[in-house]
Amino acid sequence: MAMTRELYRILGTKYAPLLIRRFSLWSTKKDPDLESALSRNKRWIVNSRLKNIILRCPNQVASIKFLQKKFKTLDLQGKALNWLKKYPCCFHVYLENDEYYCRLTKPMMTLVEEEELVKDTQEPVLADRLAKLLMLSVNQRLNVVKLNEFKRSFGFPDDYVIRIVPKYSDVFRLVNYSGRKSSMEIELLLWKPELAVSAVEAAAKKCGSEPSFSCSLPSTWTKPWERFMEFNAFPYISPYEDHGDLVEGSKESEKRSVGLVHELLSLTLWKKLSIVKLSHFKREFGLPEKLNGMLLKHPGIFYVGNKYQVHTVILREGYNGSELIHKDPLVVVKDKFGELMQQGLYEYNHRRYLANLEKKREKGIESLKPVVRKKDRNHDRDDVDEEENHGDRPGGLFDPEERKRFYQILFSDTQ
Repeated sequence: MAMTRELYRILGTKYAPLLIRRFSLWSTKKDPDLESALSRNKRWIVNSRLKNIILRCPNQVASIKFLQKKFKTLDLQGKALNWLKKYPCCFHVYLENDEYYCRLTKPMMTLVEEEELVKDTQEPVLADRLAKLLMLSVNQRLNVVKLNEFKRSFGFPDDYVIRIVPKYSDVFRLVNYSGRKSSMEIELLLWKPELAVSAVEAAAKKCGSEPSFSCSLPSTWTKPWERFMEFNAFPYISPYEDHGDLVEGSKESEKRSVGLVHELLSLTLWKKLSIVKLSHFKREFGLPEKLNGMLLKHPGIFYVGNKYQVHTVILREGYNGSELIHKDPLVVVKDKFGELMQQGLYEYNHRRYLANLEKKREKGIESLKPVVRKKDRNHDRDDVDEEENHGDRPGGLFDPEERKRFYQILFSDTQ
């Protein structure tokens, strides 16, 4: 309370609440492994989006000028041509009629085909996943525009509305009760009792025990363990059951909300979700208004972190260290994409290293250690060019152990 009053005194009533809320989001200890798991590599995300843009272009070829315009929507600075050349295993850049173009390489197209094949074989699984999401919602309906924010987290293809919904017309249908285009919803027509089993209940049935949450905290966290045991002593409430009569703020309501977020995270590919996006569905899933506070209250079940200025909640039990315990087939394919990126980036840096080495030899420079002055640095490069600063000197990126550490951090558990 004293700290709160001091913040109000210094900042005034306008800014103090914002700072207090930020402070509350960081009131738990950081977990290095889960922080690493949250590092959904920005390069992977950008390249994945560039891949989708190129695939939508005529003949699956895009001009560099066109991709440069798209860079703004990808929140990137710098030149698209320089970026694409870093990943020769993924993107083939060529000059034609004095203009640069880009298409996907053969290894990349092989991965695209493999991903499409996985999506086809996983279609019944994706249909069940969509059904479970609708079964978790209050009215068994979800807005299509809102659901699009979640589609990649749950593994749904971009065209899931026309690819999955019509094929399972006995389970889903599109409705629009208000008539507005943005009000289009997917509605559940058939309740499937066999799907109304949460991950917690399935794990308990497998072990022959009563449904309960698991705690993934170190034994030295005495007080959080005590609070978890007290919370877990209350009977588990399935998120698939109708509990509209629960009083908000009660232990039962909290138990149900924790179970619902747990189930939502269990259905995602990477066992994590953006808190902001999750907050957009408070009404649809009956989540509490103070969602952030609830998540932070249960550090043994959820981990809240912040990467790239995005607050994300992770399901602790889904990870062993920084590695996913169970990888969806789609995640396996996406991991291969990360490996292809890694290979291309290594080749790019290796060529730069050899080129720089040759230049130094031609100039008769004996020392390989470059002298980089602050004033000589190129400020126009994008903020993820750090490997270029270290790749051409011994002990840098091409030192085997250093490269291994670099890639473990950079490409760990790609999204």
